[in-house]
Formats: sequence, C-alpha cells, structure tokens
Amino acid sequence: MNVQRGIRYVSFFCLLSIVFKPTLSVTHYSIPEEMEEGSVVANLAADLGLDLKTLSERKMRLDVASNRKYLDVNKNTGEMYIVERIDREYFCTSKSVTTCVLKLDATIENPVRLFNIELEIMDINDNAPHFRRDTMHLDISEATTVGERFSLTNAVDPDTGSNSVKTYYLSENDHFSIEIQTGRDGSKFADLILKKALDREEQAVHNLILTAVDGGVPARSGTASIIVRVLDTNDNSPQFEKESYTINLTENSPIGSLVVKLNAKDADEGSNSDIVYSFSLYTSEKTQDTFSLNPENGEIRVKEMINFEDFKIYTMEIIATDKGANTLSGKCKLMILITDMNDNHPQISIKSFTSPVKEDIAVGTVIAVVSVSDKDSGENGQIDIDISDELPFTLKESSDNYYELVVSEPLDREKVPEYDITFTVTDRGKPPLSDNETMTLELLDINDNVPQFPQSFYTIQVVENNAPGALLSSLTAHDPDLHENQYLVYFIIEKEIANTSMSMLFSINPENGNLYALKTFDYEIEKEFLFHIEARDSGVPPLSSNVTVHIIIMDQNDNTPLIVSPWRAHGSVVEEKIPRSTDKGTLIAKVIAIDTDSVHNSRITYQFLQNTDATLFSLDQYNGEIRTMRMFSYRDSRHQRLVVIAKDNGEPSLSATVTIKLSTVETALKTYADLTEVPLEYDIFSDLNLYLVIGLGSVSFLLLITILVTIVLKCQKAKPSKAAPPCRNSVISERNSTIADSTLVSNDAYWYSLFLAETRKGKLVVRQPVPKGARYIVSSIPRSTGLTETSDSAASTLQASTTTSSSSS
Repeated sequence: MNVQRGIRYVSFFCLLSIVFKPTLSVTHYSIPEEMEEGSVVANLAADLGLDLKTLSERKMRLDVASNRKYLDVNKNTGEMYIVERIDREYFCTSKSVTTCVLKLDATIENPVRLFNIELEIMDINDNAPHFRRDTMHLDISEATTVGERFSLTNAVDPDTGSNSVKTYYLSENDHFSIEIQTGRDGSKFADLILKKALDREEQAVHNLILTAVDGGVPARSGTASIIVRVLDTNDNSPQFEKESYTINLTENSPIGSLVVKLNAKDADEGSNSDIVYSFSLYTSEKTQDTFSLNPENGEIRVKEMINFEDFKIYTMEIIATDKGANTLSGKCKLMILITDMNDNHPQISIKSFTSPVKEDIAVGTVIAVVSVSDKDSGENGQIDIDISDELPFTLKESSDNYYELVVSEPLDREKVPEYDITFTVTDRGKPPLSDNETMTLELLDINDNVPQFPQSFYTIQVVENNAPGALLSSLTAHDPDLHENQYLVYFIIEKEIANTSMSMLFSINPENGNLYALKTFDYEIEKEFLFHIEARDSGVPPLSSNVTVHIIIMDQNDNTPLIVSPWRAHGSVVEEKIPRSTDKGTLIAKVIAIDTDSVHNSRITYQFLQNTDATLFSLDQYNGEIRTMRMFSYRDSRHQRLVVIAKDNGEPSLSATVTIKLSTVETALKTYADLTEVPLEYDIFSDLNLYLVIGLGSVSFLLLITILVTIVLKCQKAKPSKAAPPCRNSVISERNSTIADSTLVSNDAYWYSLFLAETRKGKLVVRQPVPKGARYIVSSIPRSTGLTETSDSAASTLQASTTTSSSSS
C-alpha cells in the first residue's frame, strides 16, 4: 500500500515537473517513508528529458545524502528506485520541521549536466505513542477532597501532524477521571481528577492504566501504569475479635506461661494502627498481680503461682489504644476459669509438610508427618489425634506418637483451591485437655477443564445492509482453570460456502470472542450462515470446545415494487380504448406489481394518485383491479387519465406508479377490418412480392374457414347469461388487437407478459420479457372483441403458453 501511495505522489509531482519544466530548476518528488527497497520512485530520465540509449554511456549518478545512499538510478531504464528504507523520524529529527526534504544532485557526463532533485518524505503512522515513564506513582491522602487535580506525565509520538498523540483514555474506575489539555505547541497531556472520595481501608492501592492514542489510520496507542497509594488518616478505632473471652486455665501453670494472646486490629496503617494494650480501672489489683499484660503484643501470661483452691475465676477488662494523633480505643472483657488436676496440655508438632501440591496428586500420597506429646502421665498423658471427617485426608499411625497425613480422595482445585487442615489433640484426663494446630495446603492447577460456552447453539439475527465491521455478538466461554490454563483463544472453524471461506465473511476477536461481520449482507442473496466457533485454552496440552453459530439475515425494505401488468411498450403510460356502453362493474384493467423483499416488506397495496372522475372508476387496494362504478354518460369526458401507485408495506414505504390513458369509443361493434387494420410494430410482409400475395390469399382463406368453424362450435354451446357481471368485457388497445388478461403466478424463471394479436395475416403470440424475480407463471384469459361472445378459458401454464406461441408462429 505504501508503494501505491508513493507512486500516486510521484506521478502527481512528475506531472508538475513536465508541465513546468521550462521554468523549474528543481525536480520535486514526494514519497511516503518506509517504502520497500527496490520500489520505483520515478523515471528520472523521462522527467529530465534524457535519452535512454546514451544514459549508460553518460554515467548518470546520484550523490550520497547524509553519508547514506538511500536512492539510486537504473542506468538501463532511467528509473530512480529505493536502495534503503527511509525513516522520516531518523532523517528529520525535529518535529518543528513540517516538511522533510531530501536534496539530491543527479550528474551526467558528455557533456556534464547537474540536476537538482528534492525528495519530500511524507510521514506515515509508523510509531506508537509512548510514555517517558512506564509507571507513575502518586500518594494521595484518603482525606483529599473531590475535584483535586494531579499532573501526569504526557506521552510522546515521533510522528507528526495527525499521526501524533491525539487523546488519552483512562481505564474504567470509580474514583478517578482525566481531563485532556493542549499545550501551546499542540501537544496533548492529561490531568488526573479525583471524582469520588478515597477510603484506604476499602482499597489501599488503585492501579490505573493511561492509554495514549494517536490520530493515524489505523490508530496506534501506548499505555502507562498509574499506581495511586492512598495515605491513611486515623479514622478507625481498634477492634477485638470478640467482645468477651472465656479462658480455661489449669492450676499450677508455670509462671510466665501464656494464658491468651489478645489480638485487636485497627484498619488504619502506620502509627494509626499501632496498638497499646492496658488493664482498665475495672480490673482488680488481685488480677493484675496474678497475670501480666504485654502492652505491645497483647499477651496475658501467668505472673504468680495459681491455686485452684484459692481463686477459681479471674475477670479483667482490656483496653486497646492506637498511637494516632487523636487516639482511638476499643475494649473487651476476659474471664479466666481455673481448672483442677490435669495440669499439662497435649502438644502437637509438624515434622514434615509439603505445600503446595498439584491437584492431580495420587490417592495414598503422604503430605505431612506430625508428632504428639503430653508431659502428664497415665490417662492424662494418653493422646488422641484427629482431623475433620469432611476433609479428603486420613491419619495413619506410623510409629509411637507419629502420624502420617495421607490423601484419601481425589482432589479438585476448581472445587476447593486450598484446605485448612486442623490437627486436634486431646488427652484422656478428667477433664481432658486438648490442643490444635492448623496448616494450609494449597493446590496447584492443572489443565483438566475444557472451556465451556453458556449455550451450545447461538442464533444471531443480522439486519441486511449492515455496516462492515459491525459487532454481531460476544461469544464468551468460561474455563475454571488458572493462569495459562484459563487463557482462551477464539477462532472460526474454517468452512467454505460457494467457494467463499467463512473467515472472509466473519471475524472473531481471539481474546474476547467478539464476532464481527466483514461484509454487507443482502437478504435477497444470502439468508443464513451456519458455522462453528472454537474456544481453546493455553494449557499443555490445550483443551478446546466449539459452539454452533446460526447467522440469520433479516430483510429490510430495500427493493422498490415493480409493475409488471398492464404491459407497457414504452415508458410508464398505457393507452387503452373501451366502449362507451361499458356496464357498471366492468373490469377495465388490473395492475400487478411485485416486490423481491420478503414478508410484510413485499405486501403491496394500490391507490389512485390521479383519477379524472372519482365517481367513474374504483380501484381494489389489494388486487389492483380497476372497474367502472357506473355507466358512461354524455357528460363524461372521452379521455380519462388514471395514475395508480403501488406501495409496499415496508418502513419507510417504497412505491412505483403507472399511468393508464383511457379513450372511449361510441360503439363496441366495429368491423373486423377496423380492428385489424393497424399493423404490428414491424412489417413482416411485403406487398411487392407476388409470391407473398399468393401466400397471403391462402392464409386469409384458411383463417376465414377457421373463424367460421369456431363460430359454429360456439353457437352449439349455451351462451352465458346477459345478467351475469360483465367482468370479461373487452378492452381494445391502440394496436386494434385483442389483448388477453395476464395473471402472474410463481415460477423460477423470467417473467413474461403475453398477449394474443389477431391480424389479417393470422394470429401471433408476442412475448415481452420482464426483469427476473421470484416464481411467476402467466395464464391468459381471452376477452371479447365485441364481434363474438367471450368464452371461459382455463388458466394455462407458462409451458402451455410457450407451446401455443411456437405453434402460432
């Protein structure tokens, strides 16, 4: 494409060089940058008026620009071509220079001549915007007011003009927006604006993406990360896990042993979350003498020997206070119950533990080894260990006081990503003492899940005349695996329809499954497509699934009705003659229009646009029949003009019109000769040929016999009642021939408007082709000429009409 653009630019400036050659001393060309090596810029010999035959002998050459030979001349053809790709940004480093020109000198000898050549390098969008810093860090206090602005590093683009940075976009978020500013030099930069108050405890860090987009076609973009760290204010008080605690403590517990470690949490950070623990004034001196409280970590330990017989219950109130500028505090109550006898708790120790493990780890695999112990003796030192029955693990004793944790059931990371395994040890004292230890087992993912679409069959309706590139639907599959096992790629399974690949009709975004149309569809040509789309994950080996997509093209009202009856030889005007004695209700004409659209868009109704006498003619809006509403009177004009419009039912409606000019004659009985005197559109006989005269006499004699036989046969049949509705009265055309009613029925072929013409020379069936459409067949019903009664005629098919045409001819 760059070569073609370059040729267009060169051709334009070559033309200028030729036209203005006598007055210009510099030959100017323009090419886009990055043209392929070997691309022809121009025929320099032709532009400079040099003789190709002597070009090689005269040693034509180009000088070197910027110590690099970008162009050269073919001494055989005189063409100047690209030797090395030209990068406009490398050659013209200053963006303030609007025009980048490479100046060359072409030299020939014998005699020596020097030509000045200027080659303008046009910019293309070959550079994407980029930021000087890929990551921008901002520290914003959670107390910052809404509307505060923060400057961001702008993006730069080596390209110029519309190919440089045009705008910025910020990733979707609830708290920030950007406002784009324009500098004096036209550069674009953005300010970050706080639009919603921050809460560090709700979200401490906001990760934003700033995207810079240039104005090239196609556009290029670059991104930078904005990391906003929310600075804390002391707006949260310390909170204990519970409001009250009850602790059981055996007598004779060693001095310094831990009774409980209180853990108050403060959602703030820094000094605002540093907590100091203390006894409240409601804690007795006896309690404070028996137990110590670590103000830094909240540990309560035994300070003096405890005797169950002296004191059974200790109560205390603990206050947790943070170190913020304006301190906040929380409190809890603690009750210590002293128990008698079994003085030592059983102990558990994790000797070996493997984590994480793959989710397909084999059943029976050992993942941990633990040991238990109790300083007591007898039943108080006998220990039972167990884990929850709901876990897919079992404990097996390997030796005295050593147990192995074994996988007992298949694991599935998609159901449970990790297990908190709590070992509980209990001695057999009275009352028994127990302890527990919890370890977390993390499962590693394997690619064991096939991507799944929400449904197996998609039906997508697309209105015809769609814009190319329109989004049709988003077909997104789900894979419960993690990381690369979860990353899905979508593509269309190739299938050809009428030698056209599906990938030429539709496109799917491989990353998000968005399906696009690549062309504009026409319902009258293509009504549906059926193909498959596959989603494949990135695991090893990859797993995939596919879904069936049914594209249905919906019809639009984009076809105008076509009037196929009455038949018109030229233009849109039909001229007919009718007897002035025509009865009320007589069928004068029938307008038939067809529409290649479907359903309601092809439903046609008929209306008068113009009617010389509204009391004389009526039009059926559904079948297009024009009938007389009364008999003609002496006051009625001899010439009537009817303009009929056929409108479809689309939105908006499309229409076609036909004009029918009616002339009344005083009598319907005319001599046979009067009806047939006017010849057809072309003269197929010659009166100058004696043989033709003889032949004409013979044909006329046979025709007379045929008419006599026909009259005799018709007289033998019962004549139709005169009271019957005169729906088959004759209509005499300007050709003075008998025209048959034409009824169109469907047939996959061309449409034909047929009429039977009676002349002195015989009968002819004339076929008038009409544009190809849906199925149509012509059946003819003869009308009376006024000479004889009209007999009923069965509708004939197109084949029968064609046979009649052949035999009549």
